[in-house]
Amino acid sequence: MSNIAENIKNIRGNVPSSVKLVCVSKFHPCEAIMEAYNAGERCFGENRPQEMVEKAKTLPNDIQWHFIGNLQTNKVKMVVPYAVMIQSMSNERLVDEIEKCAARLGKIQDVLIELHVAQEETKQGFTADEAIALFTRNYVDAHPHIRICGVMGMASNTDNVEIIKNDFRKIKQTYDTLRNGVFADDPHFNEVSMGMSGDYLLGIETGSTIVRVGSAIFGARQY
Repeated sequence: MSNIAENIKNIRGNVPSSVKLVCVSKFHPCEAIMEAYNAGERCFGENRPQEMVEKAKTLPNDIQWHFIGNLQTNKVKMVVPYAVMIQSMSNERLVDEIEKCAARLGKIQDVLIELHVAQEETKQGFTADEAIALFTRNYVDAHPHIRICGVMGMASNTDNVEIIKNDFRKIKQTYDTLRNGVFADDPHFNEVSMGMSGDYLLGIETGSTIVRVGSAIFGARQY
């Protein structure tokens, strides 16, 4: 069994069946993705539009591509034709651009609202207050080609477990507020994407339904 298959087996042993595993394949070659594919995985995460498109054209069509990186508005039109889900809808301009591109394709694009709770300023996303203020019923209805399925976020880059858990709790609380408010009657709004290779167990513990695991599956990124 290859290392990748072995790693997936170990991670699958820790991830409940109710939690979706997205194998973060960014910077890794198609051969590595095929090893994970042959081990049964179908959900892969990419963070560069060009790279995702090239891989999507080359690899089997039953792969579900999740776009998880910083998405510039001028690259949305590359991503929408291939992404099953855009997890990183991080600002209002992006919402409008995704709506426009999806409408042009006659597609309903699944997305997650990216939240910013971490201590680093470099991370993108809406604050909890911004998300709750922006996503009103009228605003959601005005974007009929976008299906908001939940929220995504990252914890602060630290080894301090309490800080990480606290960040994850904030993401989950924001999800709960939206879930009980504007999305109360929406059966699609049920995803909380949090937790990566170093902290996915903490993510699951605090209510994650999707984990994004890269280096723990594929090893260190290949440039």
